[in-house]
Amino acid sequence: MQRILVTGGLGFIGSHTSLLLIEKGYEILIVDSLINSSIKALERINEIINIKYPRMKNKLSFFKGDLRDESFIRGIFLKQNKIGKPITAVIHFAGLKSINQSINEPLKYWDFNLVSTINLLKVMNLFECRTIVFSSSASVYGSSKIDLINEDQKLDPINPYGLTKLTIEHLLANLYESSPDKWKIINLRYFNPIGAHPSGLLGEVPNGIPNNIFPLIMQVALGEIEYFKIFGKNWPTRDGTGVRDYIHVMDLANGHFYGLEYLINNPPKILNLNLGTGIGTSVLDLIKTFEIVNKINVPFQFSKRRKGDAAIVVADNSLVKNILKWKPEKNLEDMCRDGWKWMKLNQKGY
Repeated sequence: MQRILVTGGLGFIGSHTSLLLIEKGYEILIVDSLINSSIKALERINEIINIKYPRMKNKLSFFKGDLRDESFIRGIFLKQNKIGKPITAVIHFAGLKSINQSINEPLKYWDFNLVSTINLLKVMNLFECRTIVFSSSASVYGSSKIDLINEDQKLDPINPYGLTKLTIEHLLANLYESSPDKWKIINLRYFNPIGAHPSGLLGEVPNGIPNNIFPLIMQVALGEIEYFKIFGKNWPTRDGTGVRDYIHVMDLANGHFYGLEYLINNPPKILNLNLGTGIGTSVLDLIKTFEIVNKINVPFQFSKRRKGDAAIVVADNSLVKNILKWKPEKNLEDMCRDGWKWMKLNQKGY
C-alpha cells in the first residue's frame, strides 16, 4: 500500500484531499501545526471513514508539528522507514494563505511558507522520496490582462502570498533540473475553491472575519454580516461585476488524486497545471445561484473597485484535462448547496 504524507492535511483543501485519498485506498500521514486548522477536522475525517469505509479506519496517522522544525519532519520519515513503511510521496498544502495578511506581515509569510518547504524538500531528498504534488495558486499569474489564463501566461504575483507560491515553484524547478531522472513534481495552480464535503462534516473555517467571497456570502445569509459588499459594478463584464472561476473543493481534491496517480505511474517530470472549471461566474451570478439553490436572501451593496482586482479571471483547464484526464464534475449549484449545508451544521466552525 502506498503511503502519502499530506502536509496541512487538516486545512480546508487538505482535509478533503486526505479523506479522498483514504477512500481511494492510500495510507495517509497528516502533518499539521493546527495554527490555521482544527483537530476536530481529524475527528470528522475519522467519523466519515468509520461510517463509509470501516476497513480503512486504521490507515490514517496524525503528527502535530511545524515544518519549520526540520528534525520533526526527519523523525516522521525515519520512523516510517524503521517500521518498513516508507513514505511514497508528499502532497504539500501547509502554509499561510491570506493575501491581506501577507501584505501586512510579509516576513511571517516568507518564514512559514518558504522555510517549511525547504526543510520538507531537504528531508524528502535525504530519504529518497522524490514525488510531490505542490499546492500552488492562480495568484502566481498576478493581475492578468487575459480572460482565459493558461499555464504559459506571464507569472507576475502582486502580493507576498503569490510571491511565496511562485518562489516555491522556482525552487521545485531547480530541484528537478538538478536531478531530472529522480524528481516527479506537479504544481497545481488552482483558482477559487468553494463548497464543502456533501456530508456537511467537512468544510472551510476562516480565521476571524472571512476575506474570501463565499464565506462572506454565507455569513450574510446567516445574518452575521448585514450585507455583502460587491467591489465594482462597472467592470467590462456581462453584468458589470467581476468574473471568477469557482471550483468545488471535492473536484479540487480529485485533482490532487489524479496528479498523484499520474506522478506515481509515469517517469520523472515536472508539470505546472491549472485547476479550474474553465467557466466564468460573476459576483451577481454567484449570489443569485446561492439564493435560488438555498432559498435564502443575501442582501448586497456596491462599493468602489479594489486596487489590484481584475475584471475576469478564469482558468484555461485544457492542459490538465488532457494530461491527467481530470475534469470537474460538480457545478455551481452543487458548490452553493454543499457549502451552505456545511455552514448551517457548523455555524461556529468545527
